[in-house]
Amino acid sequence: MSTTVEQATIDQAAPDFTAAATGGTFSLASQAGKRVVLFFYPKDNTPGCTTESLAFRDLSPQFEAAGAVIVGISRDSVKSHDNFKAKLELPYVLVSDGDEQVCLAYNVIKNKKMYGKEVRGIERSTFLIDERGILRNAWRGVKVPGHVDEVLEAVQAL
Repeated sequence: MSTTVEQATIDQAAPDFTAAATGGTFSLASQAGKRVVLFFYPKDNTPGCTTESLAFRDLSPQFEAAGAVIVGISRDSVKSHDNFKAKLELPYVLVSDGDEQVCLAYNVIKNKKMYGKEVRGIERSTFLIDERGILRNAWRGVKVPGHVDEVLEAVQAL
């Protein structure tokens, strides 16, 4: 990825990336012809992230039937992702973005308050990319309850 970061913009080409992931390397370009759901989450093995990951897992057959691939992304290591994926029996790829290049391209790094302190972290966000690599929808500041159902509806409506 170049040092100038392309920003994700609706109805324009989604920023391409290649990064370390569970099962090897993941490249967005390799998914051409498929709908892609990228969901960015703060951290493996935390309550909200576990709930969201399980919701995507439980609806993954419906996403697959709609021609969509699910990809989870956080700053955790591949080793952490491998453990998280095995523990929750997740059927989709988890991308490790330790250098934050993918997070920056999709503008999901934010300053957040945690226990009264300001910390830099991932704002829970989901992006829907169509078969031609065009960004069609973005959900930012996601609240987990009901979110995955809403994303599935958007995938099916494409």
